[in-house]
Amino acid sequence: MKNRVYVLILILFPAYNAVAAQDSLKQLEYDVFLELVKVHHPIAKQANLKVDIANAKVQKSRGAFDPYAYAGLSEKFFDGKSYYKLADGGLKIPTWYGLEFKTGYEQNSGTFLNPEQTVPQGGLWYAGVSASVGKGLFIDQRRAVLQQAKIGVNASIEERRVIYNTLLYEAGSAYWDWFKAYNEVQVYTNGLAFAQQRFEATKNTAVLGERPYIDTLESIIQVQNRQISLQQAQLDYKNATARLGIYLWVDGIIPLELTDETIPPLMDSIATKPLDHTFYLQLDSLSEKHPALRQYRYKIEGLGVERRLKKEQLKPNLNFSYTPLSEPINNNPVSGLSLNNYTWGVEFSMPIFLRKERGDLAITYFKLKESLLDLRNKNAEITYKAVASLNTWTVTHSQANLYQKTVRDYAGLLNGERQKFDAGESSVFLVNRRELGYINAQVKLIALLAKNYKAALGAEYALGLLE
Repeated sequence: MKNRVYVLILILFPAYNAVAAQDSLKQLEYDVFLELVKVHHPIAKQANLKVDIANAKVQKSRGAFDPYAYAGLSEKFFDGKSYYKLADGGLKIPTWYGLEFKTGYEQNSGTFLNPEQTVPQGGLWYAGVSASVGKGLFIDQRRAVLQQAKIGVNASIEERRVIYNTLLYEAGSAYWDWFKAYNEVQVYTNGLAFAQQRFEATKNTAVLGERPYIDTLESIIQVQNRQISLQQAQLDYKNATARLGIYLWVDGIIPLELTDETIPPLMDSIATKPLDHTFYLQLDSLSEKHPALRQYRYKIEGLGVERRLKKEQLKPNLNFSYTPLSEPINNNPVSGLSLNNYTWGVEFSMPIFLRKERGDLAITYFKLKESLLDLRNKNAEITYKAVASLNTWTVTHSQANLYQKTVRDYAGLLNGERQKFDAGESSVFLVNRRELGYINAQVKLIALLAKNYKAALGAEYALGLLE
């Protein structure tokens, strides 16, 4: 199962396959891992769906402006008499500007037909327009919903960026924890091997009488201590591997499992990561480019549309309609068209106190003000985190660089102490002490390297650049 799963990883990334084939241990590179997460993780798939949903909402909102056909037929027949027969059908065309065009055909007949529904024997063609010249002249519910849906598309794109940013940050952090745990295992494995070799050598020299038997006790204690340290490191590595596995998928459906042969980079194979000073330039445009802040701006833009709509509700309802009428002659619907044949109408209504409308407008105003305050607070918070992350990146790079020299110095002390020990001028205790110092220095360097790379990752995350 594990081999089959790893083959899936290699198929997805053939360039990585060529590198991995050079060694029985297959190194999972950081950039390859993040690309795998971005393309295949279920949360990444969900992020793309949010944009699809937003586009579908735009399509739905456009439906309010779709032309639509209508037709109606009713008839009353009683006691052998046709009281009435009413037929009406046509087409209505809403428009963006609040106008609605209508055209249709009406045919009515019957013994007791309402006089106002009387039409010529051949029926009556009509075509007209209706308009809201009061409330709804500049914006109405249909236009507001469509505008907000379009804003929602832009907001969903920023939401996708925020999701990617968070997902890749969490995945990247898991990767460097995995790197740290694996390299600690290597350090403790080597340390245990050194301790076991020294124990065997000390035991043999003690048998020959060249060293006191108490040195064998010192040596075996070191072996036991390092076995415990190695077991803890192996446990941490298994847990880090399991955590990394939750970010490995194929098409958001099939979870992947890392093989035992899949490893992160070795400590000696990566250099410290210096601060990219172009990141400081990102601070100047952070409020305009950070996806979380852009989300807030689109939210405010949507509230602006809502506020325009609420202000429009303060106007009176004033609707005007005009429909020319034409009697078809010889099946020609416009042959009887005349300016003297028409229907028209005006409708007016307005609440006296407008309390509902003024209340709605006030609520929208306060929501808008609240969102502006949230934006300012979020902007300050994100700016602080971005600056702090850049500071952390600078310091961790300096610390890791400095500690690389410290590790070399510890290695020098250890080699010198071993030479003295071989010459009979040192003791097992001093060698173990130097060795323990070297092991601890290596472990600390690994932690600093992981911290350095996580700080670089954190800077990209704080600036909203992980996508």
